[in-house]
Amino acid sequence: MAKQDLTTPRGPELPMAFPRAFGSLQREIDRLFDDFGRGWDRVSSTVAFPKIDVGESDGEIEITAELPGLEEKDISISVSDNLLTVSGEKRTESERKDKAYSISERSYGAFSRTIALPPGVDPAAVKATVSKGVLKVVVPKPASAKAAKIEVKSA
Repeated sequence: MAKQDLTTPRGPELPMAFPRAFGSLQREIDRLFDDFGRGWDRVSSTVAFPKIDVGESDGEIEITAELPGLEEKDISISVSDNLLTVSGEKRTESERKDKAYSISERSYGAFSRTIALPPGVDPAAVKATVSKGVLKVVVPKPASAKAAKIEVKSA
């Protein structure tokens, strides 16, 4: 009896029952991997909104936040227990509700971000401005939080 070659360029041939039995499983696995990455851009954009930068100098802490489409009336800032909270709401445009969208990446709804501040910050000294969708909050550092340079002398 001659030996039969069971290999093809793709590998060994499988009995006909295999594709029928596992075909639907293979299609589900393929669909799972195809769908796996979809929607991650939406998740990542909503995880931390608004996007912020926190910078620090000797005398102050500066926080900037991207708030496109928002005005000062849409934004609330509070300082309590050494925490600065920026919150607000981005409302849906009324004309948007009348359309059917095939792609919609813009997000709407309430948001809140909280940043820890050094102890002793005076809430009355915090200043905030908004211009062209960028919020800038300046927090003067308390005297105890300011860095002091100490001169080293030889003994």
